[in-house]
Amino acid sequence: MSIQNPSPATNNPAAAAARPLKIGEQHPQLFAVVRDQLRARILSGEFTPGDRLVEGRLSDEMGVSRIPVREALRALAAEGLVTIEPRRGASVSILSDDMASDMIEVRATLEGLNAKLAAQRRDQGTVARLQAFLDEGNMAARADTLERFLALNSEFHEMLATIAGNVVLTDLMRSLRDRTALLFAPSNMRRARQNWDEHAQILNAVIAGNGDLAALLASQHVHNAAKAYVEAQQSRAGA
Repeated sequence: MSIQNPSPATNNPAAAAARPLKIGEQHPQLFAVVRDQLRARILSGEFTPGDRLVEGRLSDEMGVSRIPVREALRALAAEGLVTIEPRRGASVSILSDDMASDMIEVRATLEGLNAKLAAQRRDQGTVARLQAFLDEGNMAARADTLERFLALNSEFHEMLATIAGNVVLTDLMRSLRDRTALLFAPSNMRRARQNWDEHAQILNAVIAGNGDLAALLASQHVHNAAKAYVEAQQSRAGA
């Protein structure tokens, strides 16, 4: 009985390294790229609640076929950012007042828990990272650099989640932040400086290891953003 020699590519690391990578090995899945771009456009406020997301128009804009756009919209629908209806297609989700209130209530509670865990679990290494992050934000505040403000405000949540170290909480918070961003995105540009000031207070409490204060400030931060949203809604209704 003869045994065939294995393929040189499978038995030779150099040959395997020289093998051209398949498309799927070189790039992330196309639908994921489209999904991430659409999510960013929704969360930035470019697309607002109720705006239709037309497959054909989006595929032309992004230079892709309709298939990855359709898959991306389905994925965003699963996240709650998009609503897909028969014969009407996809649109940015509209949250009812009751749903918005419920989500804000839950997010405020979980943000408080996240900050408290971060304060309890921080160590010397993370304190140094937090202090450097705080210093960078304060420098951006003095320079009044809006774009950097927005980036730091976004990074703030991921940093605290990493320090808190609770994977389940991190997943829940990421989903809630995306969905409540449908409410807060329009006012985030106007509140960029205030957002950073509130984040800085939370960071100082975490650095000091004061879990109760960090939790209180984090919860209040969410309620402050919700209040700004309500005031903006009332202002538009009265205009």
